Amino acid sequence: QVRLVESGGGLVQPGGSLRLSCATSGFSFSAYNMAWYRQAPGKQREVVAAMSHAGSIDYADSVKGRFTISRANDKNTVYLQMNSLKPEDTAVYYCNAGWFDHVYWGQGTQVTVSS
Repeated sequence: QVRLVESGGGLVQPGGSLRLSCATSGFSFSAYNMAWYRQAPGKQREVVAAMSHAGSIDYADSVKGRFTISRANDKNTVYLQMNSLKPEDTAVYYCNAGWFDHVYWGQGTQVTVSS
């Protein structure tokens, strides 16, 4: 059974940091491209950061220099380090795994940036 379980979300003040984790099981993690998406209220889901199975990385322009994606293949886990958080980063953050037409999603974790 495929599972993607996000954790690490919460309430943080502007300028603060959070580290999201996505623990996975049930598929060959090291072969999959991994990504973090987010969806704010009333907006479409958007990709935030992506890391291929080979290690190449892309970020949305809005988070470049502030967010860092990483993966630990020995732990079947992908991370998103978020620094210098802004109120506009408030959203539900989702973990995504993809390999050809095999695509899996986590349930999401809420991140709220507010004073």
